[in-house]
Amino acid sequence: MEGQQQQEVQQSKARVVKVDSLESWDLSITQANNQGSPARFIYFFIFSEFLHFFLADLLGHLFSEIVVHFTASWCMPSVAMNPIFEELASNYPDVLFLVVDVDELKEVASRMDIKAMPTFLLMRNGAQVDKLVGANPEEIKKRIHSFVQSIRIEVA
Repeated sequence: MEGQQQQEVQQSKARVVKVDSLESWDLSITQANNQGSPARFIYFFIFSEFLHFFLADLLGHLFSEIVVHFTASWCMPSVAMNPIFEELASNYPDVLFLVVDVDELKEVASRMDIKAMPTFLLMRNGAQVDKLVGANPEEIKKRIHSFVQSIRIEVA
């Protein structure tokens, strides 16, 4: 019975996928502009062979709110924030959580004016509404909570 419960927990966790192309970034932001229905957390790991899977999955779920973690594998504060970011994503399934490695997507980092890691962007309908620079778990939790509450107030 315990093994079955563990398997169910693992299945209920969202899959981990990482944005690694400008096209997947643009598609995510474009979808946010469409103000779609709530959807589950997706953490983007897009490799070229998964592009068709990604497009089919994302087109089926529209997101209007996005939280982006700009990170780098060499940045220990960024790496330390990964479990917190994953926890937040599981707590807020109506928001799309993306991870972008700035070394892999320099053009996106430049476009979003990312100068330090970690940087967290909160976006609504494709536009940035908040930005937090630095590894501050309590502050990012507070800002994401406020961001989500503001969404719920607008909907109500």
